[in-house]
Amino acid sequence: MTRNTLSRSIHDLGLATWFGGTLANAVALNPAAGEAGLSSRTGAVANVGWDRWTPVNAAAIGLHLAGSLGQLRGNRSRIKGQEGVASMALTKTVLTAAALGVTGYSRVLGKKVSKHTDVPASSGTEPAPSTPPEVANAQRQLALLQWAVPALTGALVVVSAVAGEQQRPSEVKKGVVSRLVP
Repeated sequence: MTRNTLSRSIHDLGLATWFGGTLANAVALNPAAGEAGLSSRTGAVANVGWDRWTPVNAAAIGLHLAGSLGQLRGNRSRIKGQEGVASMALTKTVLTAAALGVTGYSRVLGKKVSKHTDVPASSGTEPAPSTPPEVANAQRQLALLQWAVPALTGALVVVSAVAGEQQRPSEVKKGVVSRLVP
């Protein structure tokens, strides 16, 4: 296995886990927490689930970043010499930075919510009428951000697939020729 193949595999595994886990939690965990039976247990169920996911998500993000750096290092000459590769690398970097920012802010909000384990809630991201205002505000923001992370990481999956197509020998040849002969 070449270094580029290893970097690509690590990148893809981390990204797939980051995307899939956050999407699953938004689709399943947060609404399912509302089925806990008592509104005072809803927050506890969601918090336990997200707190268990956090270390896995951190590892996934770490793999993705390590693989991304390996890909950048391995594709230096393509970034310089093949038309379209530099802009694709920049797009991936911007999307990654945005996904990291949203993930980090979501974690800050999640910690605010998880400090109050027995706070009543309607679901993992929907406050109940009796939810304290600070927690309710964090939950309302998380209701939006829970979809932003999978949207950004999903966009990264698509851009990464397009970037992979740029590595086909025929595409490399066309990209290098277009750069040399405008």
